[in-house]
Amino acid sequence: LVRFGCAVGGKKVGIAGIGGLGQMGIKIAAAMGCEVTAISTTASKEAMAREMGATHFVVISDPAAAKAAAGSLDIILDTVSANHEMMPYADLLASDGQLTLIGITTEP
Repeated sequence: LVRFGCAVGGKKVGIAGIGGLGQMGIKIAAAMGCEVTAISTTASKEAMAREMGATHFVVISDPAAAKAAAGSLDIILDTVSANHEMMPYADLLASDGQLTLIGITTEP
């Protein structure tokens, strides 16, 4: 996050995947003063994500929610450790946004 300019705060950061690694990402980004959007495939983790510091929550599998959030993020840290499509996440990025893969999958 420091490498992407988050140390000065004000960046809009998405954290994809709300497992252990994603939870730490939410906490760290919020502590750095970023506006944090938690991204999950289901709404069941919204309350937990908000308790950890997320100000927004996007259910990426909901086309209307994904469309509403399109182009809104400067950075996405993808912590999902399962194989998944990347384009729905990339669509959330602003024009100069960065998508960083942190989760490890079994296939490319």
